[in-house]
Amino acid sequence: MNNVGNQIIMEFQRPPKELVEAFRGIPVANIGDCMNRLSAIDADINSMNGLSLCGTAYTIRVPAGDNLYFHKAMDLAKPGDIIVIDAGGGKERAILGELMASYCRSRGIAGIVVDGCVRDADAIGKMDFPVFSRGCTPNGPYKNGPGEINVPVVVGGKIINPGDIVVGDRDGVIAINPSEAPAILKAVKQLEEKEAKLLELIQNDGIYDRPWVDEKLKEIGCNYK
Repeated sequence: MNNVGNQIIMEFQRPPKELVEAFRGIPVANIGDCMNRLSAIDADINSMNGLSLCGTAYTIRVPAGDNLYFHKAMDLAKPGDIIVIDAGGGKERAILGELMASYCRSRGIAGIVVDGCVRDADAIGKMDFPVFSRGCTPNGPYKNGPGEINVPVVVGGKIINPGDIVVGDRDGVIAINPSEAPAILKAVKQLEEKEAKLLELIQNDGIYDRPWVDEKLKEIGCNYK
């Protein structure tokens, strides 16, 4: 049988836990600003319950509307992993619902991001377990395969690799290459210090100094009338 697109990779390199945890609580918007504002996934993939997530990407590629390989991945993923599912953006059938989300939570999995749909939206909306999806539908999934586990996937238009650091909040989701994470973390800390000072000036003195605005307007030849 041809095994192209039909494989499970059991092992991959996870980043140090302390590196992953260093990103917990950092706004995705700030991380994105320090990644040239090009790295956040499609805005149509949203939080189902407003909870933030932070962990290591455990990737799955499935056909639209089929969750066979997700069922297997739930048994293989480790505590602290974020299950990231490339379901091709399909919206005709849900990839998961309350039972699967509950099982993932019970195993210590740190959240789910699916480029596809979920169901049982009311129940997931009340869970203390972060789930991000493209939408909801009551239609259940097929369980035929094929699929792949722990390969590079495309979720919300961005490539996510197994072992990437995944951070999500109400603004969206972003994935960070662990080799780039220390430099990004340093830049984010510097940005947060700068923004804290700007916010203090705005709140205390009503000042928001942005000389670059007039400089740019002059550069592009803006006419005042």
